Amino acid sequence: MRRSAPSLLALTIVLTHMVGPARAEPPRAVIELFTSQGCGACQQASRMMGEYAQQPDVIALTLPVTYWDYLGWKDEFATPAFTERQRAYALSHGERQLFTPQAVVNGEPSPVRSDRVFLDRSLRAARQSSGLIVSVKATDQGDRIAIDIGAGRGTGEVWLLPILRRHRTAVAHGENKGQVVDYVNVVRGMHRVGAWTGQATHFELPRTLVRSGNADGYVVVLQSGTLAHPARILGATKGPGF
Repeated sequence: MRRSAPSLLALTIVLTHMVGPARAEPPRAVIELFTSQGCGACQQASRMMGEYAQQPDVIALTLPVTYWDYLGWKDEFATPAFTERQRAYALSHGERQLFTPQAVVNGEPSPVRSDRVFLDRSLRAARQSSGLIVSVKATDQGDRIAIDIGAGRGTGEVWLLPILRRHRTAVAHGENKGQVVDYVNVVRGMHRVGAWTGQATHFELPRTLVRSGNADGYVVVLQSGTLAHPARILGATKGPGF
């Protein structure tokens, strides 16, 4: 059974121009890493994510999945929603098998266990093609978050992702027994903000949405397709101070 992210009531205003400050280094790529503290092969991928997270034009995200929890160690951040998101990516690309570690770059999953060669090649392609093609900006305005999506071709859905930027866990059981797992930018939830139809659009949301699950930052993602059939990521941004 699939779990759907909750729809949120948001103030939506169609704009004729973009507002908000410009970033000197706009994001070119979003990397989603599907992983688990109970996966013995995932440590190296998590370390690589820490490196990619330092690159100013990359948004690196960690999404722990649940299907390794039976091996004797339950990942404290794993949720069925992330397992379903990975499965949705697989089905959208004609695959049925799930595996970790798996990276998805701008909505395009790796066909095999993710390694530096795949990630570097994907990032190079994203940079050469301008990567994320729709402007996304987010600002904090008191107790509200203001999100501005630029105009462009196509349609998509806007998502707000609370983020825990760093966490270290000592694993006591399972394949990683006795090891320390370092996560960067752990996604703590996925909130659907609303639809984007190609016009410049403004949303406002309560900041309380990004203050749960020990989150200390947030990311906004514009993605084509749907929750059940995710496709290309069109735009993304980090929240202020991230």
